[in-house]
Amino acid sequence: MSWIYLFVAGLFEIGWAVGLKYTEGFTKFWPSVFTGVSMILSVALLGFALKTLPVGIAYAVWTGIGAIGTVIFGIYLFDEPATTAKFFCISLILIGIVGLQLIQE
Repeated sequence: MSWIYLFVAGLFEIGWAVGLKYTEGFTKFWPSVFTGVSMILSVALLGFALKTLPVGIAYAVWTGIGAIGTVIFGIYLFDEPATTAKFFCISLILIGIVGLQLIQE
């Protein structure tokens, strides 16, 4: 169950990272509310996952999910460049996430 909490926490991390772009410096009410709620849920679910997962692995996976998702949404929503180098780096993060899951004791 902890891995599910961690995965969903990573999804909410993507939500608040992307949401920050829409808040325009927290001057837009609803995007700011969405971003704040996403932040709280992300950290709370990370906390639940940490009940049984090691902190180093859980934090690395959480930030990795957030980083990968934020880059992909940046490309899709904000027309950021989709370069080969960017996808190569994303693949390295993904390999690291999978590797950390595999070595988790």
